Amino acid sequence: MKKFQSQVSDADLRVLRIFRTVVECGGFSAAEVDLNISRAAISIAISDLETRLGFRLCQRGRSGFSLTNEGSQVYDHTLQLLSSIEDFRTHINALHQHLKGELNIGITDNLVTLPHTRITRALAGLKDKGPQVSINIRMIPPNDVERGVLDGTLHVGIVPDLKILNGLDYSHLYQEESKLYCSDTHPLFNMDDKKTSKTELKNFDAVLPAYAQTPEIKTQHQPLTASATATDREGIAFLILTGRYIGFLPDHVAERWIRDGRMRAILPAQCHYVTQFSSITRKGARTNLVLETFLKELEKTQ
Repeated sequence: MKKFQSQVSDADLRVLRIFRTVVECGGFSAAEVDLNISRAAISIAISDLETRLGFRLCQRGRSGFSLTNEGSQVYDHTLQLLSSIEDFRTHINALHQHLKGELNIGITDNLVTLPHTRITRALAGLKDKGPQVSINIRMIPPNDVERGVLDGTLHVGIVPDLKILNGLDYSHLYQEESKLYCSDTHPLFNMDDKKTSKTELKNFDAVLPAYAQTPEIKTQHQPLTASATATDREGIAFLILTGRYIGFLPDHVAERWIRDGRMRAILPAQCHYVTQFSSITRKGARTNLVLETFLKELEKTQ
């Protein structure tokens, strides 16, 4: 079987990009639209890559698509390789002082409704200064954002300050306030807060976040009866709107349903907390004109 040679060709890069898209789309069929090639062509490309590498990358069939152990490692290495290539292009363009290349940014979910539109304004400023810059946004959990910035697949991330990692530089952006909410079909919706105590909340099912929280935030969740979890704030909102759960949401996320009379805050004076958000970049990262321009635009929005 032919093994992977020391030199990476353009053809190798092409099939590696196809492989990355297939993994991120979750299968061959889903990747057809993104790649604009047929499923048969995708299958041939992945088979050629497997032959080139000397091992199987994924399982595909009626049981669905899944990566082998080797495939998972090749995916991680592929992200690093393609990121390095893009970094090279960005650095070369920086020598000419032209804003060309990519900005890969990871953002925690449901921040677009924040009244402080610093990220939006900074992205607009970057695009104005570099019309040819390609902006790629990934909406992923905070730990995935941190991992992406650390391994170089992301240039910058926007995350809550849940923990401070040594390999990252942090720049404070803003804070959001969260309260405990129920929907208009929940028994607590029409109850008088003055006649409701915090201890009574144990009598109702609650949805809790499945992602990391600070000790202060965990203290707010402790009195609740956890009977469901969600990996993001949108999932928490889904369950609150069933009328079967109570849960914490940022005020800016809940605002649309409050305005429509579909949600209200429960014991807001007692059940609330504040989350700080920062932009993160990798310590010691090489100069990148696109990233530097975005960060300067972000500073200007203060």
